[in-house]
Amino acid sequence: MTFRFLATTGVALALAATTPALAQDAGDAPALTAPEIEFTEWQLDNGLRVIAIEDDSTSTVTTSLWFEIGSKLDPEGRSGFAHLFEHILSRKTVNMPYNMIYDLTADVGGTRNASNGTDRTNYFETVPAEYLERMLWTHRERMAFPVVDDEVFETERSVVKEEYRTRVLAPPYGLFGRVVIPEIAYDDLPHRRPGIGSMEDLDAATLDDARAFHQAYYGPDTATLIVAGNFEMAELRALVDEYFADIAPRANPVDVTITTREDRRTEPRSVTASAPNVPLPLVGTVWQLPEATHPDAPALEVLEAIMANGDNSRLYRALVEPGIAVQVSQGAGLSEEGGTMSQFGVVNPQADQAQVAAILAAENARIRDELVSAAELAEAKNEIIAGSLRRRETARGRAFELGEALVSTGDPRAADRRLAAIAAVTAEDVQRVARTWLDPEARVDVVYSRGEFDPSTFANPEPMPTFRSLPSAVGEPLAVLPEGEREAPPGPGEAPVVNTPQFQTRTLANGIEVVAVQTGDVPIATMQVLLPGGSISDPRAKSGIAEMAAALAEYGTPTRSARDIAARMESLGAGMGGSARSDNTTFSLTAPVANMAAAGEVFADVIQNASYPEDAFERERGRALDGLRLAMSEPASLASMAIRPILYGDAPYGNIGGGTPASLAALTREDLLEHRQTYWHPSQAQIVVSGGVSPAEAFALAEQLFGDWQSATPAPAPITNRAGEGEPARTVVIDMPDAGQAAVYLVGRGPERASTDYFPLLLANAVLGGGSSGRLFEEIRTNRGLSYGSYSGLGSLLEDPLLQASAQTANETVDEVVQVMLDQYARIGSEPLSDELIDRRRLYLDGSYTRSLETSSGFAGIVTDLLTLGVDPAEISSYTQSLQAVTGEQSLAAAARYFAPEDTNIVIVGNAAAFIDDLRAIRSDVEVIPADAIDLFDPRAPEMGG
Repeated sequence: MTFRFLATTGVALALAATTPALAQDAGDAPALTAPEIEFTEWQLDNGLRVIAIEDDSTSTVTTSLWFEIGSKLDPEGRSGFAHLFEHILSRKTVNMPYNMIYDLTADVGGTRNASNGTDRTNYFETVPAEYLERMLWTHRERMAFPVVDDEVFETERSVVKEEYRTRVLAPPYGLFGRVVIPEIAYDDLPHRRPGIGSMEDLDAATLDDARAFHQAYYGPDTATLIVAGNFEMAELRALVDEYFADIAPRANPVDVTITTREDRRTEPRSVTASAPNVPLPLVGTVWQLPEATHPDAPALEVLEAIMANGDNSRLYRALVEPGIAVQVSQGAGLSEEGGTMSQFGVVNPQADQAQVAAILAAENARIRDELVSAAELAEAKNEIIAGSLRRRETARGRAFELGEALVSTGDPRAADRRLAAIAAVTAEDVQRVARTWLDPEARVDVVYSRGEFDPSTFANPEPMPTFRSLPSAVGEPLAVLPEGEREAPPGPGEAPVVNTPQFQTRTLANGIEVVAVQTGDVPIATMQVLLPGGSISDPRAKSGIAEMAAALAEYGTPTRSARDIAARMESLGAGMGGSARSDNTTFSLTAPVANMAAAGEVFADVIQNASYPEDAFERERGRALDGLRLAMSEPASLASMAIRPILYGDAPYGNIGGGTPASLAALTREDLLEHRQTYWHPSQAQIVVSGGVSPAEAFALAEQLFGDWQSATPAPAPITNRAGEGEPARTVVIDMPDAGQAAVYLVGRGPERASTDYFPLLLANAVLGGGSSGRLFEEIRTNRGLSYGSYSGLGSLLEDPLLQASAQTANETVDEVVQVMLDQYARIGSEPLSDELIDRRRLYLDGSYTRSLETSSGFAGIVTDLLTLGVDPAEISSYTQSLQAVTGEQSLAAAARYFAPEDTNIVIVGNAAAFIDDLRAIRSDVEVIPADAIDLFDPRAPEMGG
């Protein structure tokens, strides 16, 4: 895959005394370092490389198998084959029937997935450590005995088509990132084809093509096994020998090496592209870059950070701060053979494309012509290294950072060498690589706007190369053995004894409650501050106040400008942000431990003294409106906004947290100030600190930052009747004729956290829609191939939380998906749930919970949620016991109450013409609302009434 996966590639434009470790004044930020990834490496005679990362502080183990098979190896006329095989090899083997792998992980409290990129395909699981042998057995099955037959091929091809609709056709910039960019970025490399493939190539593929691809590339000699977590090294070595040593290398191997390299372009080029669902035009430039092992790679990464990382970056200051662009992005994606630098701005409706293009060109000239400052250089390095600190907090994170670097460089120490090289980058290095690789004569300029999608408008003038063909498949496909002949997966080993972190609480002199826990030794920490005044405090006509007040708090205080705040935080490698939930507002700070106190000074100032400068307010309100336009052009986003007023009506929970076009237009700066002064009150504040700091250090830091916080205003009165009375069930279709895919939601009200129904329904929901082992996923994706996935979940609200199930599907199959979902709702409330099934789902929920507790942000998130719901945080330790106390009968009764089909709202956004008649045969009460006329402001308005 790429040396470092970048959001730009997919155009995700949604885009008291203390210890010396915490002592930090407001001076220059020290250069950060990250602990090296310690590992043991060996190789089997058959070519399998093995890497082991020991960590006895965790109760889990992650097994991951990395094949050197990426989309660059897709055969001629078969783009997307490596991605298709990511799906195929997860499914069936001689000893595992279809999707048994899901149950083997989820039912013991684990999680699994797979992913594919330019340089690699990987398969990975994280499970309780006692199931290490079972996971190694599944990887042996996948490597030595996969079943690639008609059932697997046809089902997974259908699923990949749904993924294409979900990730390429439905998002406003999906075609741009997945189709346009590869075509204009590369001339000769196979990277020019979309990694996800095309509908045409998928349709043309055959089972024999798939078998030929597998036989050519997949074997122990193209794989690396990485095991990370709690295990005994001697035991691991013995298990690896037992399960992998006898697997033969590929019989007729095809070399995975790509010898082609791009010729450097010498003439600039300009292209245009369009798609029907693009809300705002995008202007940008793409350059070709060298391979991941090139000596210029570290300086290119630093250059990218200087240009576009954070609010203190050059592009943000040049384009977003003055309101010329809504968003900016620049990213370097480096793979084994080459890469790209992509730079874009989403044009503000009040600006023009030429203006954005001119500023981008000027900034590119500046970084070529002038040395970057010492402060910019230091800030960029700290941002990059802080990112690695966050990833290295868990054994799983260290395994993935090592693996991603390995597959693009061949060097297991490349991740550490990368950080050392970044630390050594000079200003002269940045200027040199800018002059070399951002050559104006080698650029491709692009404009992407609303219109018909026509590939001829952005077609590369260089003919598409002819790529490799593969030898025909030999032999016959394997088959799943009869039930009595299959080898059973190994049982669990001995569970390691691991000390669970224990939190402590303390109350500051001004009444602020502090919860603190040390979750590990990696020097990164998280502080969260909870305040009253979530979106329920918004007047309906001004929905969005709470969210905007939180989001804009960092744009200035009486003593710090927005630029001061951004520069200081980014130089410290810290991340800060505020967001309004429904029931409260939460601010979060994550920073290296060495810089936590210095970052905390800014953090505390923002929370206590946010001033909302008029110019920043006007600019950010405009950006929020533009973001709404983008969201309302995407089916799933629009559906998620419509759900709240449909379900909760005029009650406070019926507010749309991000606002509506009408409510945002009505907001003033004074509204935000009044909200902060009213609701952000120390007497009702709570603080959670977690990560690589001791509770004593955390309490000292909280006292230092917030101990003297006082307020002259009275504490806000509690908001009551948040959920209101239940609304009659409705079936609402929001008609979006240009939608590339439809979003289907079933929504209702669930039990509160304190209800005796809460844990029974949690288990019933895990059966219905809990991950890839849930019934919805099994019926909609696995059995029918109608969606990339379907899930259900219970929201986190103080009263009557949102209970929802969702799927995205082709417009033509909406009625079928709705019927399947309603049938499963009826089933979960009527068919007895066996003790064995409930036990498996208990493990599934408990495993997910346990994994969350292993990171500073995960632990803080759980404690924050409990505090928000008025639950004693001590219950963090009783989650397992609460699940154990639930019976199948209790879950069935709760499901019957809350998943009743007749009481469930259905909300669909898509091309109504493709499904409306069939949907009416299922639910006769269908209301149809044009997407371009929907009024989210009032669910009782005529438009919402159909």
